[in-house]
Amino acid sequence: MTTALRRGDGSTYLTLRYDHANNWIHAQWFGRQTLGSVVDRGLTYLEMIRQQPCPKLLNDHRELVGTFMEANDWIQQVWTPLTMAEGLRFIGQVVSAGIFGQLAREDLQHRLGTQLHIQLFESMAAQD
Repeated sequence: MTTALRRGDGSTYLTLRYDHANNWIHAQWFGRQTLGSVVDRGLTYLEMIRQQPCPKLLNDHRELVGTFMEANDWIQQVWTPLTMAEGLRFIGQVVSAGIFGQLAREDLQHRLGTQLHIQLFESMAAQD
């Protein structure tokens, strides 16, 4: 089952899908993100792993535009402890080409690297 989160204009900013074969939740991001969209996504993901426990998250940022640096405090202080309590242990990040997204991911990896195993990938094929 795929869950799509949409903006007010109807455009999709995130899809979430449980991949049974790989035992991960695949989160595919689209466009620019705000603190509000990251919080909304985070709470939706949390509910998803409460219903279907899963230790791995694959964040696909290939279609992500800009930075989400302002959300890293919330991710570190709120989302990570909640998801770890539900069993999250691994995050794979398929990186976007933009420098701002890369800086935000590096900041997040620095913040969470001692709590979760985080692996960065240049493409979806590289994560296999």
